[in-house]
Amino acid sequence: MATVYFSSPIMRKNKKVSAVAGKRDALLGLAKENEIKIPHECEDGRCGSCLVEVTHLDGEHIKGAMLTDKEREGLKNIGKLTKQDAQRASVGDMPPKHRLACQMIVTDEDLLVEFTGEPGGA
Repeated sequence: MATVYFSSPIMRKNKKVSAVAGKRDALLGLAKENEIKIPHECEDGRCGSCLVEVTHLDGEHIKGAMLTDKEREGLKNIGKLTKQDAQRASVGDMPPKHRLACQMIVTDEDLLVEFTGEPGGA
């Protein structure tokens, strides 16, 4: 079980949500289930509108989080995945801080998910 904290200036207050680790539904699905309005358009990892900033709250015990090819390309296209971040994600399985909510699968670790409320803003 994971605990995900959602935070955004468009929300009246932060929201704490329990999530089943590894559930095939992405972070965006978890947000929708809990009436958290992360901006999104294509829901396919290509447009970048569901950009979020993720902080892993378990300290140094960050779980591996593979980027999908769609997410990798989407993040590159909007300038949110540096070459260094891409290499750390590919080689060390270390997730970048910016993710696409429609592609990210929640693992069994606690997360803080921040978004601006503007499509593509994090």
